Amino acid sequence: MRFSTITLLRLAGLFTWLSVGIALIMIPLLGDGDGPRDDRSLWIWAHLIYGIAYWQLCNGLEGRGVVRENVLLALLMEICALVIAYTTQTGLGGILMLVIAGVLPWMLDLRFGVPWLIAQNIVLSLVVSTFPTVTPSGAIVLLALYLGYSSFAFVLSLVARRQSRAREEMRKVNSELRATQFLLAESTQIAERVRIARELHDLVGHHLTALSLNLEVASHLVTGKALDHVTQALSVARLLLSDVREVVGAMRDDDRVELSDAIRSLTEGVPKPRIHLSMPEQLAIDDPRRAQVVLRCTQEIITNTVKHAQADNLWLAIDDEKEGLSIVARDDGQGSDSVSEGNGLMGMSERLQQYGGQLSVKTTLGKGFTINAWLPKEVGL
Repeated sequence: MRFSTITLLRLAGLFTWLSVGIALIMIPLLGDGDGPRDDRSLWIWAHLIYGIAYWQLCNGLEGRGVVRENVLLALLMEICALVIAYTTQTGLGGILMLVIAGVLPWMLDLRFGVPWLIAQNIVLSLVVSTFPTVTPSGAIVLLALYLGYSSFAFVLSLVARRQSRAREEMRKVNSELRATQFLLAESTQIAERVRIARELHDLVGHHLTALSLNLEVASHLVTGKALDHVTQALSVARLLLSDVREVVGAMRDDDRVELSDAIRSLTEGVPKPRIHLSMPEQLAIDDPRRAQVVLRCTQEIITNTVKHAQADNLWLAIDDEKEGLSIVARDDGQGSDSVSEGNGLMGMSERLQQYGGQLSVKTTLGKGFTINAWLPKEVGL
């Protein structure tokens, strides 16, 4: 079983949280100090709130960009860790802050994450300096130690985050290349069929026509058994010419681009959201240029949903109707108060309008996005 990076991060953090919880339980039993016994309810609640906040934080880490809720949850975890450190008079709060250091690269850019990392260790050292057994010089040493440990966790998580992004980009590029490969293969096959049809018409067809004419002339010049053979040969030549014309016509008519495999390749390997694809088993487009419009619009819908929607599911329906082809996409993401057309949506709209199509986007905060694209049968240039 393969776990995602976020799942592994969640499991590692929860294991650390449980380990700290066991240590907190052991402190009163060992009878070391009065702080934990006097403030037991406080650090118990702080520890429980920390675990709940961390679970919720990991659920939101797969979104893109800085999410306000994630920042607030991380601040709540910081407060809980400081409360545990102060009430227990131990370094257990510092261990919990190592978990926060591992989460920061998934939440913030370096220009915000590094100052946060330094600030949390400074605040922790100030709390530790209030311990009766810690001298000012000892607090400075602890600050250096905690900063070193947390920096190590921060860098490891940063590397994991960059690798995760690289894998995601590689998956996206790979799916786009496969889709383009399918489209190129279909276009190449169409071009080859047209070339072969032209060769059959220009070479074989012309030669058969000449042969038929010569046999027609020969049928007027011979008699007897020779006439029977010439008449039979003339019939075969005319039949061959008719067959060649039918084959040429069929090859010229069979110029539809098959898009089913190309679109399915775009949806494969997308970890999140889960794509529910509904389309005909065979989706063929007459014009290769219009087929490319359909493919690129589908690709842009999936890309926008992955990057911005923070959705768990994407429902994508493609219908080949009598009047034209429709694409309807709906997700269960965060949505928005209004539609802001970026380069992706503008590009989709321009592609569709070039061929007489249209695009509409609807969204409601908390209810995701709905995209309707329409491409008519007739090409409007």
